[in-house]
Amino acid sequence: MIGSALWSFWRRGRTAERTGYIVGAVLFVSGLMHLGVLAIGGGSWDGPVSLRKAATFGLSFGLTLLTIVWVASFLRLSDRLRSILLGAFTVACAVETLLVSLQAWRGVPSHFNLETTFDGLVARTLAGGGLVLVAVIATLLFVSFSRQPALPVSLRIAIRIGFVTLFMSLVVGALMIVRGMRLVFAGDPQAAYATGGALKPTHAATMHAILVLPLLAWLLSFTDWSERRRVGAVLLGAAGYALLAGLVALENVAGVPSSDTAVKTLMVLGFVELLAVGLVAVRSVARASHATGIQHG
Repeated sequence: MIGSALWSFWRRGRTAERTGYIVGAVLFVSGLMHLGVLAIGGGSWDGPVSLRKAATFGLSFGLTLLTIVWVASFLRLSDRLRSILLGAFTVACAVETLLVSLQAWRGVPSHFNLETTFDGLVARTLAGGGLVLVAVIATLLFVSFSRQPALPVSLRIAIRIGFVTLFMSLVVGALMIVRGMRLVFAGDPQAAYATGGALKPTHAATMHAILVLPLLAWLLSFTDWSERRRVGAVLLGAAGYALLAGLVALENVAGVPSSDTAVKTLMVLGFVELLAVGLVAVRSVARASHATGIQHG
């Protein structure tokens, strides 16, 4: 049932959607390949010139692109607007990953690097790509809050919360770029490399709710639950995710140590809450599928 439903997204996908799925898969594989090179070759995992950056950008942008194309398929958009938004997002994700990987292999920083004309062009292109990403997600966020009568309430809530947190993640990313470039223009590029990415934990923690929550709501659509119960499960999962992401941000921004007993307890609580909702959803889908098989048998 689920496999057939997943295949339908590809089968019914327009050119922009299929292109996004293909490019997202390629980016994700490139991240895995860079991860393999690091693991086998024993390179450095730290610093602005590490291949770790190429790995994380490939994995993150690949997964995010796949997610956005999939989630956008639920939203009511004109064919033209959908193609423009997904096309721009696909190109931006590919360019960001390609340029970061290129600079990593060249052994020079990708962001905040204005040492040569080419490096400056790369840094500015990355900043421009970031603006495109923010613009696309802001548009999809706005659309998600418009009238979407075809969507179940549970899925609508999950998509809206997911886009809000993703937009927050991109804003944090933009703030990091602005902070780093200010240091570069002030003549202190080393400080930019050292502190420009200080908000990375917050950026990462808020990035993937757009996958986790809509996926949870979509899985729940295969159960025999009432819509009210599905909404409750989505809100519970969102609360767990928000608790985790909020504590990561608190630790990152306010300097609250993760070793603090209260923080550790709340983090575990948020993780267990999110995991429990996911496991219950999977179990309920399995039971519903089993019952359907018996009826057809």
